[in-house]
Amino acid sequence: MEHARQHVRQHRDLIRAVVIPFGIAAAFVSPAAAEETPVPRTAGSSLFRTYCATCHGTQAKGDGPLAGSLRVAPRDLTLLAKRNGGTYPTDQVHRIIDGRKPVKGHGGSDMPVWGDAFKASGDGYSEEKVKEKVEALVDFLKSIQVRPS
Repeated sequence: MEHARQHVRQHRDLIRAVVIPFGIAAAFVSPAAAEETPVPRTAGSSLFRTYCATCHGTQAKGDGPLAGSLRVAPRDLTLLAKRNGGTYPTDQVHRIIDGRKPVKGHGGSDMPVWGDAFKASGDGYSEEKVKEKVEALVDFLKSIQVRPS
């Protein structure tokens, strides 16, 4: 349990040191890169840009500005359905993002435990708020899946 708390603190400190001074993750990306593919503007896309894009990239391809400094390379999140036989794994993605009930072999050790981080956010403790944020991210990721050609 202490290891998990330390891990959350490390990611929180990383976010405070790197992300917050620059506003959102988009500050790390050139305007040309951000224009590659229009990203739908939703609550989930805003959360993604704020919490996920620094590692996964603004296009969710696993090429964020911090990706090279991680022990485990971030996944291309647009290929989740493709890697799962064409079906988007909603429940598994929810568990990976939340992180409090780890999915064996997924969400590498560098992946923050967003369920804990969202509980400690400025919204105050609310399991319902955590669920809303995680579900918004899950829905957003579903909306950007690569379509079979």
